Amino acid sequence: MSGNSPLVLIDGSSYLYRAFHALPNLTNRKGQPTGAIYGVLNMVRRLLKDYSPTHIAIVFDAKGKNFRHAVYEDYKANRPPMPDELRQQVDRLYEVIQAMGLPLLVVPNVEADDVIGTLATQASEQGQPVLISTGDKDMAQLVNDHITLIDTMQNKVSTPQDVEDKFGVTPELIVDYLSLVGDTSDNIPGVPKCGPKTAAKWLQEYGSLESLIHSADEIKGKIGENLRASLDQLPISHTLATIKRDVELEQRPEDLTPTPQDTEKLLELLKALDFTSWLNDIQGGTKAQPSTETPAKKTTQARYETLLDESNFQRWLEKLQQSELFAFDTETTSLNYMDARIVGLSFAVTAHEAAYLPLAHDYLGAPAQLDATHVFTQLRPLLEDPKKKKLGQNLKYDRSVLLNHGIDLQGIEHDT
Repeated sequence: MSGNSPLVLIDGSSYLYRAFHALPNLTNRKGQPTGAIYGVLNMVRRLLKDYSPTHIAIVFDAKGKNFRHAVYEDYKANRPPMPDELRQQVDRLYEVIQAMGLPLLVVPNVEADDVIGTLATQASEQGQPVLISTGDKDMAQLVNDHITLIDTMQNKVSTPQDVEDKFGVTPELIVDYLSLVGDTSDNIPGVPKCGPKTAAKWLQEYGSLESLIHSADEIKGKIGENLRASLDQLPISHTLATIKRDVELEQRPEDLTPTPQDTEKLLELLKALDFTSWLNDIQGGTKAQPSTETPAKKTTQARYETLLDESNFQRWLEKLQQSELFAFDTETTSLNYMDARIVGLSFAVTAHEAAYLPLAHDYLGAPAQLDATHVFTQLRPLLEDPKKKKLGQNLKYDRSVLLNHGIDLQGIEHDT
């Protein structure tokens, strides 16, 4: 392996859900969901462009249970099953990654974290720089002078100092920290009422979870009682939170070299997905080949955005204000408008150009989002203006939901 180019390890499972929730309404012309595929591949392409890695792997969780379920039967028991709209995209995503010539790893009985932890440790021990692309906080335990985390969806890089600044403990103590605070997403029990500040304070004072356990009688008050009541559970939580670094793998870091992309297969997949912008990029860089097919009509490059900051929100607000007609949709928690809570809004002003504005996504690793009250205040004059024409699907439902948020949607031009 080259000593300069980092080994890039991509936590595909981490980004899969985030991309799915960020682009929930994106489909191809057949109505098949494509948002998760689009989001993950955009992230992969960005990493390829920014780092030009000579060694790379994209890692996903395998289907079914893993060794942690044998340790703790209720591990991840509170997670809902994968939505059908997401499940439909997984195999097609794998196909695209393989057509790109990128190493794809799905290892049974362990999680993507464990595969990444093993490969990162092997490379790090050889002095090789490693870049782990993830939104999973558990990965902070892997960070050292050779291993860095990057979250492309939030443009954040985590070095050892960044980990300590964020959690109040060094990467070496992250597993101890997670054992104390627990993890509701993975259903890992912690010490009741022990939050991040208390966990960091204890570990700073006692140096490790093991030392804290030995000194549990010194902790006063109700939180001390909670700690002592959790002593039997803490070793289990520690095991669940620990990323394995010794998984038996067929590949070592030096084996993770990309192969030539299968351009014909990739073009076929991108056409089926209607990813016209990327399709045009590839065709523009591919030598023309003789064809007996009728030349396709010129396609329009698609542009889909997720609005996470004020400047981009204001840019789209101005775009909507200047448009005579725009498409509009709400993303909600329920089909019953009386119970529904708005978690995001979608807009489009022309074909192949749209934006999604997340407001209340709270999944693991969800990016920082604009304040919903502020957004509704800014949008209210536009949405209530009868002269600004809107179109959408089942806007009667959207209007009912918006009324619960104090907005009376007007100007409905077309409702399918």
